[in-house]
Amino acid sequence: MSKDVRIPLSKLCIGLTIKLPLSWTQHPFLFNQFDIENQSQIELIKSLNIAYVYLIAGKALLASTQEQQVKVIVEKSAEEFAQERLASLRKSIRMSQQRFQKNGLECRSAFSKIAAEPEGAYRSAATLVESMMDHIKETSTPHLALVSSNEDDSGTEHGISIAVLSMMLGCSLGCTDSELRDIAMGAVFHDIGKRKVPDVIRRKKGNLSDHEVNFLKMHPKFGFDMMTKQDLFPKAVLDIVLHHHEWADGSGYPDGLKDPQIPLTTQIVALANDFEQLLKFGHGRSPQVALGYLFKNRAGKHAPSLISALVKVLGIYPPGTLVQLSNGQIAKVLITTETVKQPHVIACDENGDNAVLRYLVEEGILISKVLKVDELGTGALKVLDPSADISFYFSSM
Repeated sequence: MSKDVRIPLSKLCIGLTIKLPLSWTQHPFLFNQFDIENQSQIELIKSLNIAYVYLIAGKALLASTQEQQVKVIVEKSAEEFAQERLASLRKSIRMSQQRFQKNGLECRSAFSKIAAEPEGAYRSAATLVESMMDHIKETSTPHLALVSSNEDDSGTEHGISIAVLSMMLGCSLGCTDSELRDIAMGAVFHDIGKRKVPDVIRRKKGNLSDHEVNFLKMHPKFGFDMMTKQDLFPKAVLDIVLHHHEWADGSGYPDGLKDPQIPLTTQIVALANDFEQLLKFGHGRSPQVALGYLFKNRAGKHAPSLISALVKVLGIYPPGTLVQLSNGQIAKVLITTETVKQPHVIACDENGDNAVLRYLVEEGILISKVLKVDELGTGALKVLDPSADISFYFSSM
């Protein structure tokens, strides 16, 4: 059958073989051409902002059984659809966590080679970056997922999380693929210079002395020196490593650069790093509090357009935010969604009972308010674990 036969989305039914009028980067399916096997695929196609698809096979089915097919779909229980959605959600959460941990190990491998085998370090990092590029392009509109870090002070998983957040910012700002690769690699290596900082300073729990603070502030230069021994890494990547603590008003370090002197790719990583620092070491450990603080108190430190982009990427309720739902349950946000006021969450009753993943958009449940940690009871604290480190990876849904 000719590929020129177009059918509107209203005529889609299970059993048809269709081809999408999109490039592979514009949809989440593995191939442009495929068989429609379930109603979830139809719903996903309808969300792609297209008016038609090409019909490859199944014209007889379309003509003779469409009415019956629609009847079957209508009669399919709401519970079955809900179970399919939740299964996809569980798979997405699991995949984000696995990818985050795997890339953390790849990052650690690159770090271990930087001194004795810089070419090997570059190859490992380049492979890691390509993997992350594949993941961010898996869906037409990438979203952020909450993942758990097993950080051991090596900075590798921290680098992956910063890279993910920075790449999301870069996409929001219209960066090219080449710029996204530089952003990712620069973010992965941004703190490698801390390996030259003595453990007694890096691991110190209390306040650092002025001398210790000054030594710690040398880590961008240490990292830059480590990565320039051979002419391997792009200039933009090296600038991120050297200047990721520079701020737009000139109050950063090591060179006190101002906005026009700092490349956009470096500014993006600097902002992502600043947000994560506020999140990990600020008061309350709340993503929404950290984002609000940054929005109100860092206006002169970062370009307003970048801060606005970060707010858009993280959403009204960033992953890790504790909330109360309109059905009375307590929840923690796991994945951002197109409908920013209804992210995917893990929820439980106030006493911790009935813990469940919730697909808020499907259920029509809303977020009533944001909660602080001290508003949660012992049971909810145990289930939602708000004390866990907050890191980010791309969601596959």
